[in-house]
Amino acid sequence: MSNKGNQRRDSITDPSIAKLFEEKNFAFLATLMKGGTPQVTPTWVDIDRSNNTILINTAKGRMKHRNIVRDPRVGVSIIDFSNPYHMVSVRGKVIEQINGREADDHIDKMAKKYWGMDKYPGRSPGEERILLRIKPQHVAHWNGGR
Repeated sequence: MSNKGNQRRDSITDPSIAKLFEEKNFAFLATLMKGGTPQVTPTWVDIDRSNNTILINTAKGRMKHRNIVRDPRVGVSIIDFSNPYHMVSVRGKVIEQINGREADDHIDKMAKKYWGMDKYPGRSPGEERILLRIKPQHVAHWNGGR
């Protein structure tokens, strides 16, 4: 991959970066296993421009959640579904884990965004949703030389 178009930024709120998070693009979340091995999960993603954070919804007890409880350092990578050479890579830290109504409402918002459904149908009985708030510490953006 050429470095042409490679830009380093301090914020994910730049319009061309934020657009990647706001559209129907999948993100890849990297967490660290107990022994330090990376674990990567494709996931739905959201952004909160008001405080420059990435939002990822998961369920309590899943591998990524267990890893983050132990070590909040993460990596997030996202590509433009229509142009995979437009991408952003973020290193950061989970600064907040939100549960309850806010996390439940957010997974429904993601179901609307990605599937066009008002309610998330994949919830297991007794499942507790967790909304991860990630603060970027390093952001690299490539626009494919455009």
